[in-house]
Amino acid sequence: MRAEPVEPVADAALWRHGWYRFASAIPSPNFGPRPKDCHVDLIVLHAISLPPGQYGGAEVQQLFTNQLDWQAHPYFQRIEGLTVSSHFFIRRQGELCQFVSCDERAWHAGASSYRGRSNCNDDSIGIELEGLEGDPFEPAQYATLTALCASIMQHYPISHLAGHEHIAPGRKGDPGAGFDWFTLQHSLGLNSLFLPNSKRS
Repeated sequence: MRAEPVEPVADAALWRHGWYRFASAIPSPNFGPRPKDCHVDLIVLHAISLPPGQYGGAEVQQLFTNQLDWQAHPYFQRIEGLTVSSHFFIRRQGELCQFVSCDERAWHAGASSYRGRSNCNDDSIGIELEGLEGDPFEPAQYATLTALCASIMQHYPISHLAGHEHIAPGRKGDPGAGFDWFTLQHSLGLNSLFLPNSKRS
């Protein structure tokens, strides 16, 4: 999805050093500085649940803060030692958590390339939706996501929205066919829809 560029604005009421006022802060140690003079113009959407398809627990937060018990579920042994993070996580009922300041580089994209640039972690903001790749998401999640994206687009010069599937095709498939890009486009009032190898819902 391609949006019209929005110039960043100073908004002390909503943002403080890259932390969003309406998100519960759960700081992750998995982050680093963005490259000097990088242009943060991309929002990347993901889907995650731990174990896959189970919702409401603390496992995602534990993964992003290096506190997950790798022995607590057989699936966790497949990802043991993984050190990742995202800027935001939206639960099924719309609750919003933030793990990394948007001024910093979170570890959500992995090997990736989009709009002619590689290493999308460098200049993107990652948002994880609690869900399973390909399955539908909840109305409360879209409401929170719309408000969050609108605020991000006012504060940072965002001109692109994409899924993990678009920046790492063949390696990742989330958020998948269950995500309604057209609804997000309409809710944000975007003028155009640009989703490589994707369809409108």
